[in-house]
Order: sequence, then structure tokens, then C-alpha cells
Amino acid sequence: MSTRLRFIVLFFVIISSSNTYAQLKLAQIFSDHIVLQRQKPINIWGWAKNGETVEVLFNGKIKKTTADKTTGKWLVTMDAMEAGGPHEMSIKTKGSTLKLSDILMGDVWVCSGQSNMEWSLRAADNAATEIPLADFPTIRHFEVPREVSFELQDNFAKGEWKICTPQNAGDFTAVGYFFAKNLTQKLKVPIGLLHSSWGGSQVEGWISKDAMSASEVLKEYPQIMPKNWEEDAKIWEKKLEEQVHKNGITPSKSEFKESDLLAGKYDTDKFPTFYLPGSYEWSGGWGFRGKAFLMKKIQLSEEETTQNTTLSIGENDNECSIFINGKLIEKSKKSGTRILEIPAGTWQKGQNTLIVKISKLINPAWYGLGLNGESYDFFLKTAQQKRSLLEESWHIVPSWEDPYTFAHLNNNVGTTIYNSMIAPIIQFGMKGVIWYQGETNAGRAYQYRESFPLLIKNWRQKWGDEFPFYFVQLSTYGDLNDSNSGSNWAELREAQTMTLKVPKTGMAVTTDIGNQFDIHPTNKKDVGDRLALNALKLTYNQDIEYSSPMYQLVVFQDSKATISFSHVGAGFMVKDKYGYLKGFEIAGEDKKFYFAQAQIMGDKIVVNHPKVTKPVAVRYAWSNAPIDANLFSVNGLPVCPFRTDDWKGITVGNVYR
Repeated sequence: MSTRLRFIVLFFVIISSSNTYAQLKLAQIFSDHIVLQRQKPINIWGWAKNGETVEVLFNGKIKKTTADKTTGKWLVTMDAMEAGGPHEMSIKTKGSTLKLSDILMGDVWVCSGQSNMEWSLRAADNAATEIPLADFPTIRHFEVPREVSFELQDNFAKGEWKICTPQNAGDFTAVGYFFAKNLTQKLKVPIGLLHSSWGGSQVEGWISKDAMSASEVLKEYPQIMPKNWEEDAKIWEKKLEEQVHKNGITPSKSEFKESDLLAGKYDTDKFPTFYLPGSYEWSGGWGFRGKAFLMKKIQLSEEETTQNTTLSIGENDNECSIFINGKLIEKSKKSGTRILEIPAGTWQKGQNTLIVKISKLINPAWYGLGLNGESYDFFLKTAQQKRSLLEESWHIVPSWEDPYTFAHLNNNVGTTIYNSMIAPIIQFGMKGVIWYQGETNAGRAYQYRESFPLLIKNWRQKWGDEFPFYFVQLSTYGDLNDSNSGSNWAELREAQTMTLKVPKTGMAVTTDIGNQFDIHPTNKKDVGDRLALNALKLTYNQDIEYSSPMYQLVVFQDSKATISFSHVGAGFMVKDKYGYLKGFEIAGEDKKFYFAQAQIMGDKIVVNHPKVTKPVAVRYAWSNAPIDANLFSVNGLPVCPFRTDDWKGITVGNVYR
């Protein structure tokens, strides 16, 4: 090929590449089956060749604009429209045309938060009967991809609007689905669910950097946060090193020798505790991606060492190496529960050290390093007994000698979820937000009094719209603690209740529909329906009772406390077959609480205890898992947990870093 011909070919390759890059493109949020917000100006945007004229035809009207001369980004604002459809839209430049079909005008609700909002309909109660009936063509769902970024993003990598059909509905946010189903059946208006949530996420990840900088409670964080993922990895590496070596086994990771570990030269009990089944993410190894050693000491009798034994250590579908007293027993990569037959003579009399060198799981990839499975998948079986390997602690140390990195996860750095999952939709018109989050912030519940309202203010400022914001109060999960021991979940619920002071907010109380043993209660229907009650009353002005009874006032007289409430409606009822009212505690000036006797007296509750002659404080449902709280309004809504005092809680002083 001649030099001139090479130049011509290269020229056309460059021109072709340039045209491909600069061709007309819509933001990913715009696809067939989209729901656009009714009764508000409609923003449509995308990219085209720099400086090119873009024409949008919608509802018989044409709007034109010019793509930015540097970035190629363009935006047009169409006139507001009423509910209805389906409509079509065309977007044109000189050389390209894009078309959208099956567009509905209705109400768009952003569904955000952490895993209980992310929870899919297929994993919710009654999914087998609900999904086949989920034929609601005017409900549409868009799922924002889960990404994090240090820089503000203006688009998503993927995503499309999907119609609510039995084929699609199983993947919808369950809370959002039931919320939308309730609204569309009562309002006869199309509902769009713009689903942007991430399991385990902290509220700080959803707040913009500039909002944090302007906040009294979080203003220090943007000054110390890492600037990129490299800096972030160094921070997490330092944290992990300090955690692993804090007991002085070795001064630092550089002096830790795996050969010494296998030779039994370290007291493995001094390494951090690891909880099985589980992921290193949950035991201090946040984001660590490499290999690690799980260690456990096992006592055996002389008779047991002379027999064949069966060892089961759960599931890890990646490479695992198993060592007993420093000797390699197996190195393999396999799926399913890992069960080994151990020959007689392998174990020794007395104390043995079992070490499992693990890699991160392949499926599910998000699990990271760890061993999966059920509790009964961890055992050692001899002729005499089958003992659980979970009765005593396991310990863990990273393999510092193998290559490792730190994953870019949702809670590594504040603001990074906002940058990727909220910023790209800021210009998109919507009706309001439903929010289910707080579990991850329970340890900083006192600070949540400021950080949660900050998020609401931040989003409203960015959208330029005082839209309604309805949220779910934390449900029931964990310890059956009381006011004397303290409860961070109760304090988080209190922070959520205090957020109702923010205009145009509402809250769904859910303490009665949780699961003490599972942070993911599967009853999502009642959650969605209670959020819908808030929307129907406060946004759509329907004449209904929408709120749980809320503490209003306490009067102490003699040895009794009389408590008044708002939103009592037609009165109270007790959900107990014996009619006993539970969940109340009372204290005197010594701040010692007693579980109290309580009675319904009309629209008030009277509380007392024989050991508290001069009460000064009453609390209700003040526990991580207030499963005994059984006071409801007649219309079936649980009384909101509360306290009448303002004594210092257990989360005061815990701040975001």
C-alpha cells in the first residue's frame, strides 16, 4: 500500500470514528415505555455533534436547541402535559433521527435507600401469587445501575424502562411495586418507579460533596476524603493493617510471614475474629480483594486422632487450601459445600490448628472473601460425635504476600453514590421520593438527626423542587434490649421521627412487620401500602388517616404518667389475645427503667410501676427489636416508638469519618 493510500485510509477511519462518537444520543434514562412527569416542564437531553442543531418533536410541538460547542450536550424543555398516553417522540439532527414510543405522562417516584428498598418483588412475601397477577401496563420501572465515582457523572452505562408485567415485575423493587400498585389503582394515573438504591449504603454516600461542605455536621469530611481510588485503597490498607496487627503478633504486615503462620509460630487467637458463615466485608476486611487465612483451634482426644474424620467448612467456589497443623491437606477449586474425608493420624492429640486459605467467591461476586453456606455446613465428625465448628471463634489474617487490591464499594467514600446514581437524573422531572435506609447508620444515629435532613435538603436544592419525601422507619431486628442497656436502632428511629419536622415529609412505621432474626423482613406489601397512605393524604389530598399515632405530650401526676398522642383517629386497640398492653418502660430521677403497666384511657395511655413513685420519663418500643410493642390505632397502624426524655443516648459522639 502506497503512502498516499495509507493516508487516505487513515483519514476515513478518523472521520468515521469521529462521527460515531458525535452521533445523536439520548441520556440513558430516556427509552421506550418511559413515564414522564405530568404537570411539570419536561426536560429532554442528550449529546450530538458539537454546535449541531437538535430538534425535538413531542405532542405536536417542536423545540430546537444547539448542542454545546465543547461537550456536545444539549437539553430542551417541552411544555407541561396532563396524564395520559401513549405518546411518541422524535429527536433529530441534520443526519440522525431517534424515536421513542409508548411514552406515558404520569407521576414519577424516585425509590432510593439501601437493601430493603433494593429488595426485589420475587424475594418478597407471596411472590408466587403476586407476580402472575402483576399485569399493570401503566406502571413502569427503571433500575439505575449501581456504580460509584469520585467525579459527577452525567449518564448511566445501561438501563431501560420496563412495563409491569408478570415477566418483568419480579425484578422490580418490592416496596416500590406495592406503593405504585396502590397509587395507580386509586388514582388511575400512570406511575413511574425510578429505582436508585444500593444494599448496605450509608446516607453519606447519597449526599453531594458541596452539600457536605456547607453542613455544620459533615463539613470536615470533604476536606479529608480521598481524591481518587488509589488514595482510598491506601486508607483502607492502613485501617486493615492496624486492625490485624493491633495485638502485637507482628509489628506490621511487612514482618508477617505466612511460613511462620503455618509453622505455628503465631498465637492465631490474637488475630481479628471472623464470623462464619460470612464475608470478610462483615468482619473488618472492607473491600479487601486478595487471599486470606481463616484459622481455628480444635481440641481432640487421642481416640479421635486414630479414626477417619469428616470435615465440612461451608462453601467457596474459588481456590481453597486446607491445612491441619501446618500440613497441606487439600488445594482445590470446587462448587458446593466443601466436605473432606480426613485420614486417621492426621490430627494430633490435644490442640490442633485448622487453617483455610481462601479467595473471593466467584458466585456471588459481591460476597468477597469468605465462606458461605448454612450454619450446619460447618462441622467435624468423628465416631464419637459431630461437633459444630461455629461454637468457638474463627480468626483471620490477610495474605499480605499474595497480590491484593481494594474494591470500589458503595461505602468506601462519601458522596460517590450520589455522583453516579443521583447526579445523572437531577434534571429529570419527578413527583417525589420514597426512601428506605438507616440500618447502616444506626451506629451514628445521633448524627443522623442532621445528616438525613441534609440529604432531603440537598436533593431538593439540586432539583430546584420542594418535592414530597416519604420514608420508612427502621423495622424490628436484633437484640431484645431495653432502655437500661440502650439501643442504637431506637435512636435511629427517633432521628427519623425528628425528620418529620422537615416540610412535606411523611413516615411509615414498621416495627410490627419486621423480623428479629433477619434485617430484611419480607413483608414489603405493608411497607409500600403505608408509604402510599402518606402520598395519598399529603400529596394527593385524599381524606384518609395516613399516620401512625405519634407521641405528643406527657403529664406526670403522683405515680402515674399520662401520655397524649396525635393521629389516634377512631382510637386505640391492643394486639394481644389477653388484652395486655406491652412495650412501655418508666423511670424516675435515678434514670433506671422498669417495664411498666399501661392502660388505654380513651385517647390517652396511662403508665405506672410500683417501684417508680415519682416518674420523670416514659419510653415505648425502645429496643432494637421491640417485638412486644402491641399498641395500634383502630385502623391498624402501630404507635410510633418514642421517649419523653432527652437523656444522653449511646450513639452521641459517633460521627462519620
